[in-house]
Amino acid sequence: MNEHDSERIAGLLEADGMEHIDDIESADVVVMNTCCIRENADNRFYGHLGELKALKATNPDLQIAIAGCLAQKDRDAIVDRAGHVDVVFGTHNLHRAVDLLRDARTSGQPIVEILEEQEHDEFPSALPTRRESSFAAWVTIQIGCDNNCAFCIVPQVRGKEISRRMGDIVAEVADLAKDGVTEITLLGQNVNSYGRDLGAGQYSPKFADLLRAVNDVAGIRRIRYTSPHPKDFRIATIDAMSQCANVCEHLHLPLQSGSDRILARMHRGYTADRYLERLRAARTAMPELAVTTDIIVGFPGETEADFQQTLAVAEAGDFDGAYTFVYSSRPGTEAAAWVDEMLPASVTGERMERLVSIIRASSARRHAAYVGSTQELLIEGPSKRDDRRLTGRTRSHKVVHLDGGDGLRAGSYVQATITKAFSHYLEAQIDEVISVPAATRVRIPLTVV
Repeated sequence: MNEHDSERIAGLLEADGMEHIDDIESADVVVMNTCCIRENADNRFYGHLGELKALKATNPDLQIAIAGCLAQKDRDAIVDRAGHVDVVFGTHNLHRAVDLLRDARTSGQPIVEILEEQEHDEFPSALPTRRESSFAAWVTIQIGCDNNCAFCIVPQVRGKEISRRMGDIVAEVADLAKDGVTEITLLGQNVNSYGRDLGAGQYSPKFADLLRAVNDVAGIRRIRYTSPHPKDFRIATIDAMSQCANVCEHLHLPLQSGSDRILARMHRGYTADRYLERLRAARTAMPELAVTTDIIVGFPGETEADFQQTLAVAEAGDFDGAYTFVYSSRPGTEAAAWVDEMLPASVTGERMERLVSIIRASSARRHAAYVGSTQELLIEGPSKRDDRRLTGRTRSHKVVHLDGGDGLRAGSYVQATITKAFSHYLEAQIDEVISVPAATRVRIPLTVV
């Protein structure tokens, strides 16, 4: 979601006549779009902000704008801590970026503007964009979150759930397809609850309905989405995924814990058995489905018995990969008050090692099963580690490195045979070129802080 917001902010600035550059020392405006989901994101932000102080000392005309979740959370405290900041705006008013920068330059004073809720007519995807990719695009379908997970600050900084009208989403996807985009990722804090605020009963569109509608858009070849919530992951969504040819065989389904006691404390709304039951249903419907997850280690009060249950569910889940995190206390959340139940780093570190060992083993097993198979790959460009090779991605979201492919541009589709498997990627040999996109302008990657 933050990456998509960054694209929108960049699009607004370009529409106002600005030009993106690589050299920060030559910039007239620097925008930092921030995250606050974990404490280390806060620390990194304030570190970068300190570095910009020296830059502004040598260039007093430089404007520094802070946007996003941490701006929404810390508000005036940012200007109090860093007087060299010119503009602070939050998650609900990124459409005001240009006006706020102009007002700050005119007044000569820092401006802090934080809205408490989103203006529906200024939905992020209604704004100009400067996409990082010519062939792939984010599409916001919903903002905000109505859940109350004890560890999560997202509802505070993103606000209540607001679903975008289905017709507007489908229209945007159709426009993207006309612009050469073949892969889209539908974005929401909890995509499974999409549409609940748009109507009542049978007149309320559901996420499964949206998947089917987007699947029918000509020119779109791959559809992904993130993130679903296990408590709202319905059979109807599984059916839509399995029946829609363009919906990719990849599911990111955050587990967080395998202990029912901890899940209840987290207010997650499901049990470990319910989670695994939905996982089995999805894999039965889509045998080639790849599943990734999120798991928190060391939630306040987590006992060794609780953690053993998490290990057991991680084994049973047989995940392709997992984002594993040591619990990070976020001020203002319910769990932040449970300081007396925080676990020492020595315990969480040892537990993390055991969990990662299980995830690596399941990832290796599932990757090894790809060897010898033929996969459709979307070429993303040269490998970051070796520009003599190409990097592509399977429909199941596996990174694949390839030799050859001279003349292939990013956005090409190929058929390839998987030759080797590693814990985090695959290697393959190209068998057939399916399609090559028309030449497109070069796009400079955005930097997201």
